[in-house]
Amino acid sequence: MKREDKAEIINELALKLKEASHFYLTDTSELNAEDTSFLRRKCFEKEIELVVVKNTLLRKAMEQSDTDYSEMFDVLKGATSIMFTETGNIPGKLIQEFRKKSEKPIVKAAFVEESVYIGDDQLEALASIKSKNELIADVIGLLQSPAKNVVSALQSSGQTLTGVLKTLSERE
Repeated sequence: MKREDKAEIINELALKLKEASHFYLTDTSELNAEDTSFLRRKCFEKEIELVVVKNTLLRKAMEQSDTDYSEMFDVLKGATSIMFTETGNIPGKLIQEFRKKSEKPIVKAAFVEESVYIGDDQLEALASIKSKNELIADVIGLLQSPAKNVVSALQSSGQTLTGVLKTLSERE
């Protein structure tokens, strides 16, 4: 590979790292062609971009970035694939689902919500992170809850009051 080609790949990777708010570094080696194709299809369905990269080129792209990825440098060994995504927990959930049938992919590291997660033991935590939309839905639900309680209390009070008035009017 020519030096110009390497520089172009490094620049493209640096741009993707800058644009992507979340990404996972995984090991997908030893997956057969059928499993790899299935994984790529699932990634496409969930809007995850799966890219296989050379560790040295990825490291240089990370060094060019404004964000400090130095914690991840130690995991850049062996085969590395990057999963770029807009929602931080979707690759974690996908990997958990995929691992029901296979031992791979293994999570080497992840950059989610401006935090670095190192190691495959972090998969459960990564899959359980709530996305921005899920957090917004939770907040809206919490805000609506007291209002719903007040409305239902007023409605039930009104029915009780109507019942009392009806009973009093029947006595006379």
